[in-house]
Amino acid sequence: MQDQENQAVPPNPEAAAAAASAPPSTPEGGLPSLEQQLAETEAKLAEMHDAFMRAKADGENIRRRAQEDVSKAHKFAVESFAEALVPVKDSLEMALKVEAPTLESLKEGVEMTLKQLSAAFERNRLIAIEPAQGDKLDPNKHQAVAVVPADQEANTVVTVLQKGYMIADRLLRPAIVTAAQAK
Repeated sequence: MQDQENQAVPPNPEAAAAAASAPPSTPEGGLPSLEQQLAETEAKLAEMHDAFMRAKADGENIRRRAQEDVSKAHKFAVESFAEALVPVKDSLEMALKVEAPTLESLKEGVEMTLKQLSAAFERNRLIAIEPAQGDKLDPNKHQAVAVVPADQEANTVVTVLQKGYMIADRLLRPAIVTAAQAK
């Protein structure tokens, strides 16, 4: 009898550990049972649901941050331009505080203030549109308010009545001009 008991004990402890850690026996054909398949599928479903919820939360966070950035951009879009104009306002206020201004000092102050304003326009990409006499009329940049007889080609600028302005590549105000009449 002792021989039979010795034969029942596996000779190798590693084989016993492998047998203990093996999945439960499967029915015929080596396929997992329906309960096992269901458990695996539920685990995968939970994992996918977790990944989906994380991705959804990330998407919402990105959308919210983008909305905040756009809101801040709208709110502070003119900040740079306003900072450039404050010294111009200061100069004009100082000019008004002068007790006994002379014509020459007023002219000098206005010229200096105009230089500050021009520099502010340049820094903020506000560009003057001032076509020369004889330039071709461009309806995207010029507004002809009159057509006058002239000794130049038709549809060209005769005089500039008011400068136009562009911000970057966008028209802010067209130049108001008179155009040459066709002969």
